[in-house]
Amino acid sequence: MMLTEICKKKYNKTIKECSNEEIYFALLDMTKELAEDKVTEDGKKKVYYISAEFLIGKLLSNNLINLGIFDEVKQVLAENGKSIYDIEEVEPEPSLGNGGLGRLAACFLDSMATLGLPGDGIGLNYHMGLFKQVFENNYQKETANPWIEADSWLTKTDVSNTIRFGNCTVQSRMYDIDVTGYENRTNKLHLFDIESVDESIMEPDGISFDKTDIKKNLTLCLYPDDSDEAGNLLRIYQQYFMVANGAQLILAEAKEKGSNLHDLADYAAVQINDTHPSMVIPELIRLLMEEGISFDEATEIVTDVCAYTNHTILAEALEKWPVAYLEKVVPQLMPVIRMLDKKVRNRYKDERVYIIDGDSRVHMAHIDMHYSHSVNGVAYLHTEILKNSELHPFYEIYPEKFNNKTNGITFRRWLLYCNEKLAAYITELIGPDYKKDADKLQELASYYKDKNVLEEILAIKKSNKAVLKDYLKETQGIDINENSIFDIQVKRLHEYKRQQMNALWVIYKYFEIKKGHLPETPVTVIFGAKAAPAYTIAKDIIHLILCLQELIDNDPEVSPYLKVVMIENYNVSKAAKIIPACDISEQISLASKEASGTGNMKFMLNGAVTLGTRDGANVEIGELVGEDNIYFFGESSEEVIEHYAKADYVAREFYEKPEIKKLVDFIVSDELLAIGQKEALTRLHNELIVKDWFMTLLDVCDYIQTKEQVLADYEDRMGWAEKTLVNISKAGFFSSDRTIAEYNKDIWKL
Repeated sequence: MMLTEICKKKYNKTIKECSNEEIYFALLDMTKELAEDKVTEDGKKKVYYISAEFLIGKLLSNNLINLGIFDEVKQVLAENGKSIYDIEEVEPEPSLGNGGLGRLAACFLDSMATLGLPGDGIGLNYHMGLFKQVFENNYQKETANPWIEADSWLTKTDVSNTIRFGNCTVQSRMYDIDVTGYENRTNKLHLFDIESVDESIMEPDGISFDKTDIKKNLTLCLYPDDSDEAGNLLRIYQQYFMVANGAQLILAEAKEKGSNLHDLADYAAVQINDTHPSMVIPELIRLLMEEGISFDEATEIVTDVCAYTNHTILAEALEKWPVAYLEKVVPQLMPVIRMLDKKVRNRYKDERVYIIDGDSRVHMAHIDMHYSHSVNGVAYLHTEILKNSELHPFYEIYPEKFNNKTNGITFRRWLLYCNEKLAAYITELIGPDYKKDADKLQELASYYKDKNVLEEILAIKKSNKAVLKDYLKETQGIDINENSIFDIQVKRLHEYKRQQMNALWVIYKYFEIKKGHLPETPVTVIFGAKAAPAYTIAKDIIHLILCLQELIDNDPEVSPYLKVVMIENYNVSKAAKIIPACDISEQISLASKEASGTGNMKFMLNGAVTLGTRDGANVEIGELVGEDNIYFFGESSEEVIEHYAKADYVAREFYEKPEIKKLVDFIVSDELLAIGQKEALTRLHNELIVKDWFMTLLDVCDYIQTKEQVLADYEDRMGWAEKTLVNISKAGFFSSDRTIAEYNKDIWKL
């Protein structure tokens, strides 16, 4: 095969003689060559998916699967005494995203290529990506996370643009990463960079750097600390740099295909992923006006081209930039933004929909909603909340713009790659068609009562747990019991996702075991999460979890029955090991706060059972699998929204209940203070009693009761196996191929 030839040509060695590093670089060359063969310029209209994050993860195996050669390569390597899994370890992980938003963008690009749709991603080539997390003294410490090597998936192109800011000008350079579709076309992820970035300005032991030196720091890292003005300005520089390059690329490609720009919407569709790329709207209008098109016509053209995806109802995530900041960084955009705002003010007297508010702040989402032709939420419940409460004034003006596109995941990475045994067994039962048409998984329904199938499903789960056990031993020196129940919560650390509530259950269980109430099967509670560097309470929650981990490990009465593990530097590669091993999928955000979630879909597909609130896509999972195959608890989104409206939730009233007080007070107990840092634990304890913005104490008793029921039901092994099989069989709806087909049918119309 080609690999033999490349090794010979590149190193003058046989595969057997090559090191794992050499084989990795040879496979890199081979994969790029095969991907390039599938690049095609067919299709008059193209979608440009603009996003601050693309959490693509390692690409080697994913590309080999999509190109249809994974098994062949694996076999050739094995015949030469090499393992594809060892070679994967050579690949550095690009940390170009923070969580669900960025992972979704990566899945969407995969699905566009798999469905044969012309669609490219546009983002930034962050040299450090998001920080690398290390634990020191039971604390999260952020360190630099470089991933770019001399030879990598990045291909330098000859596309370069002059980008002007208020006080400086930079020359950009476009790098491309191939996006291979599953047995289909190759698209591109375009990442923009500048040559003058200087990685050495980052302090050696952390992630601080001079945030004012734009020519050296512009594409240094994702989400620079924005707790000061310099950090806010840097984010605006990054966002404008991304969209200014994107806009020039879009217009150049449209012209090349014959557009006169008046007909731009026949050539380009732009999907704005959250508010980070919102400046693409005024920037495109500005560029069209430079081409001699009137402001009014340019605005109409851009509205027809652009569509906006809302990912959140958290106010702090809907960006609002002070006019003064935009005047400083992008003075050329402010006249356009003022004209857009004036247009709105002339039509509507409701100041809630103005673009520039009374405090001289520009609301980015308001630009998106007035000047896009489509506004979508990412799960049925989320879209309804947007229409009925959070974005209601806009829904009244533009009911026709609002639509729902429930998120999805790519089954290539989240089943075929990460759970080979399960994928092979499903293929054995129902054939291979589900790999291209995920709805075919429903054919597994005929096996719900088949004892042999259920036993095999349990055996596959057990072997995946053993794999995770070995991985944790090797990477973190942690020993876990593969015969325990794996109860897992991995996602971004945010108070609304309520990792703190899970920690309170751990405390509850600790007390129970101390009282002699031992669980029938031991429980291993696994967390994985990064906290934003400036988000103090989130870091305090990590501190609490790590302190509980240490406390329980050192308690011979408790440790045989309960184990807490915090995964260090949780990322896509680690998720691929963790998700197939999971029994209980923790999806416990405060109802109405999680737009969708996608981890919930990955766990379901891999045969975990969800314990969650009726939030985000959990609602749709529940409708598909039925109430017997999911565990819901907690107040509904309607009830929660009402608590916020009436401001009637008082954490202290719940805290005073003895059963809750006992759990919360343990955070500042002598046992934990002996391990942890008094200031952090006291601050978290106080936060839960005085603020508790996301109503942990409202739901904690119901959560504990429901979780105990889950653990009891786990003991009926055949009953549990049936629940897992129902979940796998109903997961087809959550394929990102389905989501992207809907985007295309309703929004892009390629």
